[in-house]
Amino acid sequence: MSTSRLSDSSRPAAWHITSMNPAEAPWPLLLLADPSREKVKRYLPRCVCYAARQTAQFTPSGLGALIGVCALQPPQDEQAQWELMNMAVSPAWQRNGIGSALLHHAIRELRKRGVQQLEVGTGSFGDQLLFYQRLGFRVSRIDHDFYLRNYTTPLWERGVQLKDMIRLTLAL
Repeated sequence: MSTSRLSDSSRPAAWHITSMNPAEAPWPLLLLADPSREKVKRYLPRCVCYAARQTAQFTPSGLGALIGVCALQPPQDEQAQWELMNMAVSPAWQRNGIGSALLHHAIRELRKRGVQQLEVGTGSFGDQLLFYQRLGFRVSRIDHDFYLRNYTTPLWERGVQLKDMIRLTLAL
């Protein structure tokens, strides 16, 4: 389990990271990263998931309220690499290092499994692309017209329609 680090070490961590059953993944968060419920329903059951949980907020489970999720899909054959399918942090908690901590936690777990590479697909511009590049992912290819082919409703970011998906790879 990973925990957040605060400047005052006498204070408890505000959030922590745990493994999560994909069936318990929170739809509101999943749909922030991928607005197609049908697509998420197809890939989520095969995923390995991690959750960021707020420790200060009581929940009946005692685990803490979900504030972030990371879903990774193993390859279907031995030749392929793992893929980061979905990662989202509640808007109220964004820009607090939670996304980076989730991804670093996932990378450590994949390394323990002997995974050599992790791939992610994202829009061709915007905060997500910068986020992955800051964490060491490198552009490996462009999937032209991905969002036009795979989503029935146009996706927009900052007033620009998403058309191409940028595929990035991280050597582990």
